[in-house]
Amino acid sequence: MNADDKIIIADDAVIHPDDLHEDFIRSSGPGGQNVNKVATAVQLRFDAANAPGLSERVRERTIRLAGQRATKDGVIVIEARRFRTQEQNRADARARLAELVARAAEPPPPRRKKTRPSKGAVERRLKTKAGRGTIKKLRGRVDDD
Repeated sequence: MNADDKIIIADDAVIHPDDLHEDFIRSSGPGGQNVNKVATAVQLRFDAANAPGLSERVRERTIRLAGQRATKDGVIVIEARRFRTQEQNRADARARLAELVARAAEPPPPRRKKTRPSKGAVERRLKTKAGRGTIKKLRGRVDDD
């Protein structure tokens, strides 16, 4: 993925490269002394609140789905430090952002249709209920008449 390419997720969700801001920071984990010298981790910032490529519905859902990764201003911060190279971490951060926006762009599920049990089903349920009640009544103490 080239840095100049825009990420097209859906008709109402497009991420333009100028909406992204990347900072490279030092990463922890494996890598030996290289970890102390090279900034391989990527901190990707995406201003979702002001992104022109997102519809209003997708914008709100993206910020809500981001949770702790979103600031009060609607900027989503994704840190990628899984790999040892800057390019792999950059691609990972962009892929995670694209996945987040794709989940937000999914259409809402269809509304539930209200259904009622059939008359026969209600009668069967009440009949078994009455039968259980009778069985429980018969468990009582036996009288010697």
